[in-house]
Parts: sequence; C-alpha cells; structure tokens
Amino acid sequence: MSPDGPQTGPIGEVTCVAGRLFCLSATSGQIRLDYDHGVYLDDTRLLSSLVLRVDGTEPHPLGGYPIGRGGAHFSSCVTRAHATDPSLLITRERDVTDGWRETIRLTNHAVTASESEVELEVAADFAYIFDVKHGRPPPPASAHRIEGGLRFEGPPGTSDALLSVVPPSASDDPTRLRWRVALEPQTSWSVTLTIARAPAASAGTTPGGATSTTTSAPSPERDPAATSPLATLDISCSDVRFERMLTRSILDLSSLVTEDDGERFLAAGTPWFLTLFGRDALWGAAMALPLGVTLAGETLRLLARYQGVRHDEVTEEAPGKIIHELRHGEQVDRGELPPCYYGTVDATPLFVILLARAWRWGLDPVQVEALLPHAERALRWMRDHGDPRSTGFLRYEAYGERRLANQGWKDSGDAISFADGRLATPPIALCEVQGYAHQAAMDGAALLDAFGRDDADRWRQWAGRLRDRFQQRFWVDDDDGGFPAVALDGDDRRVDAVTSNAGHLLGTGILGPDQERRIAERLGEPDLDCGWGLRTLSSRSPRFNPLSYHGGSVWPHDTAITIDGAARHGGAAVPTANALLQGLMGAAEYLDDRLPELLGGEQRTTGSRPLPYPRACRPQAWAAGASLLAMRAVLGIEPDVPNGVVHLRAMDPAPFAHLSVRGMPLAGGRLSVELRDGQLTVHEAPPDLEVQVLDPI
Repeated sequence: MSPDGPQTGPIGEVTCVAGRLFCLSATSGQIRLDYDHGVYLDDTRLLSSLVLRVDGTEPHPLGGYPIGRGGAHFSSCVTRAHATDPSLLITRERDVTDGWRETIRLTNHAVTASESEVELEVAADFAYIFDVKHGRPPPPASAHRIEGGLRFEGPPGTSDALLSVVPPSASDDPTRLRWRVALEPQTSWSVTLTIARAPAASAGTTPGGATSTTTSAPSPERDPAATSPLATLDISCSDVRFERMLTRSILDLSSLVTEDDGERFLAAGTPWFLTLFGRDALWGAAMALPLGVTLAGETLRLLARYQGVRHDEVTEEAPGKIIHELRHGEQVDRGELPPCYYGTVDATPLFVILLARAWRWGLDPVQVEALLPHAERALRWMRDHGDPRSTGFLRYEAYGERRLANQGWKDSGDAISFADGRLATPPIALCEVQGYAHQAAMDGAALLDAFGRDDADRWRQWAGRLRDRFQQRFWVDDDDGGFPAVALDGDDRRVDAVTSNAGHLLGTGILGPDQERRIAERLGEPDLDCGWGLRTLSSRSPRFNPLSYHGGSVWPHDTAITIDGAARHGGAAVPTANALLQGLMGAAEYLDDRLPELLGGEQRTTGSRPLPYPRACRPQAWAAGASLLAMRAVLGIEPDVPNGVVHLRAMDPAPFAHLSVRGMPLAGGRLSVELRDGQLTVHEAPPDLEVQVLDPI
C-alpha cells in the first residue's frame, strides 16, 4: 500500500481544472502512474507521475484541498530521527489557470540546520483519456534532459511535452530529479515546475548526457474563464450545508468554463468528459442562468455552428440535429466514438428549450433572433428525422461499432429495462424525451410568435398531438394512480421499470396536474428516494445495483430536475422536493461540499455515509448546476424579461428558515431575494422589471 493508503480513490483525490487542462492527484499531492492521476490537456495525459521523496522516503501526508478555481494546496512533513515533532514541513502549491504550475517548498522548523536529498520521480506517457479509463496506459515516453528541464517525446506524429524545472536538477537521470538541500533554521527552499506541449523535435546528445533543442519555450495555456461569464453570488443560509454546497458548485462551474471557436461553454466534467457534450452543455447553461445569460448565449451559438446539415450514418448527423460530443487533441481518432458525434436523441429539443429560457431570463433579443433559424431547424429535426419509423414519438436506434446503444441521458447499454429485468430493444422512445419535445414545440411556438415568424400554431398543434399520443401509450394506470413507462421498445411495448426518468416530465406540459402529483409522490417512495437523492432505478428491480452507472445510482442533476419539477407543481409534491434536497445536502456534506457526477444509491441509515461511485467525474457540470437549480426551486424564480416581469413563489413548506441570495444578474440589473420563515422579501431588482411575489400553490 502506498503512503497515501486509503485516501487514494474518489474522495481521496484533488482535481484542479481550467478549460481543457486538468490535474488529478492524491490528497498528498502525489501523482501516481498506477492510478488515473496526471496532468491532462485535450484528453492526453502529459505528466503521468510526479512522486516526491525526501531522503528516499515519501513524506507523511497531512492532506490536500482545492483552492478557488484551478488551484490546490497540499501539506506533508518529515520527522527526523530521535525527534518527537516533525521539523521539516513541505507544501505543494498547484495551479492550472494559466497552464500547469507547481511549487514544492521545504521549510526547516528545527532549531538546528538540516540537510536533505530531495527527489522527484517523473514520467510522461501521453496516454489517451480512454486508455487511462480502461486501464491500458502505454509505457512511459522517452525523456531527455534539456536546458532548464526535460523533454518527453510524444508518440509518432504528435507533439512533445516540455517540463520546465527551476532550479535545475543535479541528476543525470531524466526520470529522477534530485537536489541536495541544506537549510538553516526557519529557512525554506523551493522548486517550481511547469509543463506544456511543444512541437516534436529531434534531440541531439550533448556532452554530459543532456540534450539540446532549438524549440522555444511554449506559452502557457489560456484560461477561457479568466473573464468569467458567470457571476458570483452572496449567499447566506440557515443550513450551512446548502450555503457551502452552492458556493462549491459555483466555483466548479467556473472551473469548467471552456472555449471553442471563440465561444464559451461548460465542459461536461473531469476527467473523462472535459469537452463539449450537447446535452450536458445545454442543461448546465440552463441551470446556471441565475449566474447570468452570457454563458447560455455563447453555448447556443457554439452548438448552432455544429448543428447537423446532412445525413451521415457513421456520425449519425442529420439536418437540424444538435451534436452529442466533440473531441479535440492529437489522438481523437482513438476515441470510443467518432470525434464529432451526433448520437443523442434529446440535445436537439433541449437546444430550443434553452433558447426560450435564456430569452425569458433576458438574453439580448438580437442574439435570440439570430438563433431562431437554428431553433426552427431543430424543431424540424424532431418532426422529420427524430422518428425514423414514423411511430409518432422521438426514437433512436443505433447498431454497429463506435455508436451509443442508448442515446438519452442514461446512455449505458443496460440503462433501459422492463420491470422483470429484460433489456428493451430498439428503436426506443424514452418518456422524458417526449416531454422535452412537447416543451420544445411549445417554447418554439412562443419564440416564433414573439419575433413575428410563421408556423407557431402548427407547432402548438404538433405538441398537442404528441401529448395525446403520450397519454394513450405511455401512461400505465394502476390502483395507486398510475405511472409512465420509461420507454416504448421497438415493438411498441411499454417498458415498465420504475425509474427516475419520470421526474423529467414534470413541468414539460405533457402531463395533467393529477399525473404530475402522482409522479412526484411515487418518486418520493423509499425504493427511489434512498436518502441521498433519487435512485435512477427502483430498488425493487431485479437489475438494481447501487453502483450501476444508470441502474440504481444517484445522479444529483437528475434529483435536482425532480426537485424543481415537484416545487413547480407545489402542494402534495413539495414533500418529495424537500426530502430529495435534504438528501443532496447530506451527501455533499461528506463529499467536500461537492456534488459529484453520481454516487451510490445505497440506502441511507443512521450513521451511514454516501457511497462514492468509483470513477465519477468531480467536478461535473450538471452536478454542480444541480445546486443552482435547487436554489431556483426553493425561491421559485421565474423571470419573463420580454414581458417586463419576474415571478417569485417560495417552496411551501420551505426547506430552510432563512435563505438569502444577492447579486443575481437579470435584465441589466441585479436581483436580490431573501426567504425568511416562509416569507419572501425582494431587496434589489432591475428597475425595468415588475416583481410579483405569488402565493404558494
């Protein structure tokens, strides 16, 4: 066992991330080849090992933690022979906001001078992200000494990596950097390392074993969030867990801001999905609307540039379709999917939904109007291409290699099953996707009306027909009031497993009020609400596994969508919203105040703690956005900037005695709201907006 012991793993790791650059290590700061640790850029691991030793032994770890956006601090110590207290304190300051940089500092707190041999074991393997994920990293790359550091040779046809080391190592061994450090009492010594890509160069051996190169030092990676599109909020809550969770979430969202073609968006999550995912970027931007509309506008413009224009069987592109995933870097052809892949059934309606939401939250009408042709193409994709067998529902079917078998948000191969455990066969029509499509058609009609364009009534009629078909085919009546099937399979049979997907239907308009109430109540039952959030699959299913990616785990974004929908419904649905919110806060309390991509769906009991999912992304965009969506639900914030009004309706009963949120950007001004003892007070609002505080439902 390493000196990090059980700290290594999903909770015993620290992630620093900025755009497409991130670093993952143990809480000691050590970067180990035998884990997923490393410094990654564009899905390629540049640095695979950075292990510190002092006098041949790894220092005793005292812990590490993230600082702000893109930084981290680690502490360790060395106890000298025959001493009671540690006398050599070691700190590691890491930052990735302008390229990866780390400073390791040793401080002698003894009353006498000390001398130590400091060693750093270093390696680079240029592993592609999915080779790391599946445990098949390549051997370490060749390393050569150069003036000021090391050069690691990349695979043929790719660039190298330069590791700058100040002060330079005294060792001739390029895999082990060494210094002899003498310290007087209360003095320090430090070494600073940076790494960046550089064009491949043939290294020529120089006398003494070092190598020379004519390549100039590369400039640091640009931080796309340097001027953040996301506001910071002043948050105060009587339940400090919610306050801390919100604060951590806003920092996480800011760290995931990434740029492509001059437009910023939220990368899906580290380490596996630090790139553009249509669905994730759209949900993340929608959840982040209380931090401003700039990110939503840029996300929409970027996705519009990649909107499908033709049919392509390999990439699953189709006219009007929104992209699923876009990969960058020198090894994209080695990915599990095509580098530019369109295999998603829900991103396209979500594009229209986000455009309408951003418009209501105050996105510049000029920007909205410029995106309307793309929204119309997305609507036409739903009608003309999203239903390949003309069954009246949006469906997907994919066969062959490098395609996703399931193309909703639950996209693992075993995600959609019957109550008896059998897997559904394609083409599959997911329940929540029909809800998204209904909402997109209605939202699209509202946009078309507002901007004087044609076909609004035609889309309302289309939505009405979809709603009628949904009621006839998806709703399964029973003695308890019924519940929607998770899907229809290729033979049009109801796939009757009880899942969290139904929560996404709340507020889409495809259900009646009694159906929404029934769904909210059913999702609050113990087989789905495990006490840490909403299980993706009922624990009564033969396929239930608390550590299955989509078959029993808890996804915070999924839980928050249900919280928001239940709060919008009000009344009998609110207890479910409150219970699920308490579960998320309880989980975050044990997970460094951070909501991960997912966690285990094990039942919460007295004294238990949430079960981490081994390879969950942390941070992850829509998991971080879940906190903001829950905040919006508690306060009931519904702007309608085009009509000059913002509605507020507090969740009743409220989950907190007190919640204050100040500084939300809205319509060129700020919205500051306080909830105290169930009563809402507006402290600040944009001058051109009428604020209406509505009674609870």
